[in-house]
Amino acid sequence: MIRVVLVDDQHLIRAGLRALLERADDIAVVGEAGDAASGVEVITRERPDVVLMDIRMPGGDGIEATRRVVADPNLHQVQVIVLTTFDTDEHILDAVRAGAAGFLLKDTSPDGMREAVRIVARGDALLSPTVTRRVMRAAAVGPVPRSGALDVLTDREREVLAKVGEGQSNAEIGQSLHMSPATARTHVGRLLSKLGARDRAQLVAIAYETGLITPGSTRPNT
Repeated sequence: MIRVVLVDDQHLIRAGLRALLERADDIAVVGEAGDAASGVEVITRERPDVVLMDIRMPGGDGIEATRRVVADPNLHQVQVIVLTTFDTDEHILDAVRAGAAGFLLKDTSPDGMREAVRIVARGDALLSPTVTRRVMRAAAVGPVPRSGALDVLTDREREVLAKVGEGQSNAEIGQSLHMSPATARTHVGRLLSKLGARDRAQLVAIAYETGLITPGSTRPNT
């Protein structure tokens, strides 16, 4: 059973999310909060698998609440999906940099929302191709890339990071690079460790912010 906490300042939205999530036999909503501060308290108490976190709320925004959750070593298993009605690059990058494992618009379909919870809970492909493209565009106009940050990686690890940056799952990486999904998973684990990233979402941001891949590219930059 995937345990979920909902953090949103609108009661009707929380009620709607609870109703659509609990239609699935494998998802249970174990807590709710109407502001960021209360949300962190509920998350700390319940220690859920997944949090659906609104960005703009009274008592602090969802980005800062996400940072607090990610920074708490007692909540290392908690994965945060940021929810918003604002489809802007700034919010997406802020969410990823804060440690969010995913980003969804509130008009996502019920099936899409439930599947996103499952994807994040199992730690697989955490950003949809659409969101990956937005991260890519935002990073492309951000700070000057610091490619030296990738000097600790082998050539193979750079190839895997590029595929993660394109939003590929372990199975897709394996197929692209002629390795098993298990080997791809091992490489991703090493990337997380070497780059100090919490999850695949942060690896996506690193791939673009360091200039490893750029908008429209199909291969790693050299």
